Amino acid sequence: MKKYTFAVLSVLTLLFASCKTSKTDKSASDLFDTTWELEYISGPRIAFEGLYPHKKPQLTFDQKETKVYGNNGCNGYSAPYTLKGKSLTFGEAGPTTMMFCEGGGEQEFLKQIKLVTSYSVDKDGKLNLIHDNVPVMRFKKVAKQ
Repeated sequence: MKKYTFAVLSVLTLLFASCKTSKTDKSASDLFDTTWELEYISGPRIAFEGLYPHKKPQLTFDQKETKVYGNNGCNGYSAPYTLKGKSLTFGEAGPTTMMFCEGGGEQEFLKQIKLVTSYSVDKDGKLNLIHDNVPVMRFKKVAKQ
C-alpha cells in the first residue's frame, strides 16, 4: 500500500510541477511575436480617444535584440527592455521621428512606460504593464508575427 501511495503522490507532484512550468513559460512567450495595441492608460483626465485621436500606441517585443519597438501614438518608438520572470522594465527610448501630435498622448505614454516594473497577461490575453501592483497600461493583441 505504501508503494502505491508513494507512486500516486510522485505522479501528481510531477503533473502539478509540469503544469506550473508550462503556464509560466507560456506567459513569457505570449509577449513575443505579437503586436500589442494600447487600449487603456492610467493617469490622464482626458478621454482615451482624445489622447490618441489618430493612432493608438503599439508595441512589439524583439526577444533576440531585447528591444521593444512600435509607436507612441504619433512618433516611432523603440527602447531596450529587461525581462526577468514577471519583472519588466524599459530603458530610455531611442531616437524618434519629430512629428507634431495632437492630444498629448505621446507624452503620457512615455511617462507611464518609464514607471513599469512588471507585467501580466490576463485570462483574456490582454497585456497589462504594472507599476507597484497597479496596471498602468493595458494592450490587446492586434497582429501575430
